[in-house]
Amino acid sequence: MPENGSDESIENISVESVTAEAADAPKTPEVTFGDLGLPEGIVRKLAQNGVVAPFPIQAATIPDALAGKDILGRGRTGSGKTLSFGLPLLATLAEGHTEKKKPRGVILTPTRELAMQVADALQPYGDVLGLKMKVVCGGTSMGNQIYALERGVDVLVATPGRLRDIINRGACSLENVQIAILDEADQMSDLGFLPEVTELLDQVPAGGQRMLFSATMENEISTLVKRYLKNPVHHEVDSAQGNVTTMSHHVLVVKPKDKAPVTAAIAARKGRTIIFVRTQLGADRIAEQLRDSGVKADALHGGMTQGARTRTLADFKEGYVNALVATDVAARGIHVDGIDLVLNVDPAGDHKDYLHRSGRTARAGKSGVVVSLALPHQRRQIFRLMEDAGVDAARHMVAGAGAFEPEVAEITGARSLTEVQADSANNSAKQAEREVADLTKELERLQRRAGELREEADRLVARAARERGD
Repeated sequence: MPENGSDESIENISVESVTAEAADAPKTPEVTFGDLGLPEGIVRKLAQNGVVAPFPIQAATIPDALAGKDILGRGRTGSGKTLSFGLPLLATLAEGHTEKKKPRGVILTPTRELAMQVADALQPYGDVLGLKMKVVCGGTSMGNQIYALERGVDVLVATPGRLRDIINRGACSLENVQIAILDEADQMSDLGFLPEVTELLDQVPAGGQRMLFSATMENEISTLVKRYLKNPVHHEVDSAQGNVTTMSHHVLVVKPKDKAPVTAAIAARKGRTIIFVRTQLGADRIAEQLRDSGVKADALHGGMTQGARTRTLADFKEGYVNALVATDVAARGIHVDGIDLVLNVDPAGDHKDYLHRSGRTARAGKSGVVVSLALPHQRRQIFRLMEDAGVDAARHMVAGAGAFEPEVAEITGARSLTEVQADSANNSAKQAEREVADLTKELERLQRRAGELREEADRLVARAARERGD
């Protein structure tokens, strides 16, 4: 697609700005989804799902998106962006015909988890309008995706690499795309996706609608805006800075020997916790250490198969796993409500990663806590990172997992390892008791069966004797 934007930087683009705090849950707003111009079927489905009051970014963005304007949206994770771009996309494409292999709408995401969650969020409303959606991402069957495209798909939710591979196989063309959307665009450029993204967007015909949503406006975002968006309307909700009123930030300074037990004590807290580490090996190692300590923990990283990642996320959402140990890349698409604590065991690479980590909590108006562990020599680095992120973090000195000051224990919900191990032993004892009860029942059943068989054997022996004339 040819360049059709101005040469101004993002900061100088003439746009309409709408600011609000998405962290505040909707409070009986004057505007409802029914007032935004969405189809009646979508409004009814939203109401059935208990979604009546739009979040600020939804109320601001949806009318402009329905009007066909290019959108430059900025808002942190959990501010309601998916419905902001997804519902207008579906409403616009409701009228029209989709040819085989030629989708009319494309949503690009940086990770397969995010692609799946975007599709899950939008699928119920696509069903209402009779639109077919398909996720195209790595780690899943390409044959299945190609088959769906051959039958006709209205909206593709895709990661750039897999979509490019399918196009190169001749199984998909973007020549009929009317609406192209980039979700988490800052991560697209930061993770090295930019060449693939531009290659795909260049295949989208000029004149269509473009929407770009991002938590920050750094990296190569200006390149994408200038090249692909025409006179975009800018909607900013909830600054990417980490000073959301429902989120508190804390740094715990620990000695090297105390880092592992402090991690376990915090991970053993009640509720869901995401723990961030730098490497895949670190994620596996810490998850194993936590399980050995009696914590229900599992790892999530790019070295796992898609099936394993999907099962792990499902276990985390359902509460079978309380602590998820994740790498930055794997966690980009984690949109799980009810995460009230993020624990940074390893420092974030930069302030952008810190903000994305933090965005896993305090979602949709809920409160949350972000805790970072710092070894003595890391204090200066971590506080500089906090300053760059616009975060005011409280500092606490921690003597060890068994010596939390009351304030820190209250902040983190940390439990002593002795308490965790006691719970684990108690649960194991209960499980053993259940197994004993089950085995006792099975033993009684087998004893009854043995008696019945013995009686049958005696009857048959007597019958055989009679037949012989004994």
